[in-house]
Amino acid sequence: MSDRPANSVDPKLLEILVCPLTKGRLEYDAEKQELISRAAGLAYPIRDGIPIMLADEAREINRE
Repeated sequence: MSDRPANSVDPKLLEILVCPLTKGRLEYDAEKQELISRAAGLAYPIRDGIPIMLADEAREINRE
């Protein structure tokens, strides 16, 4: 059993995940349970601790 909170993502997984479209770095938003790709302007959802790395499932965000 893990000592991580139920909805958290494994930090080692976050280190190796990249945006499937840009292959760029992702930012973890723990509050919204999303992985943000600023380069692609997308936020990938995390459901039950599992990142959903599909562009069709991502929501568009404002590029900053």
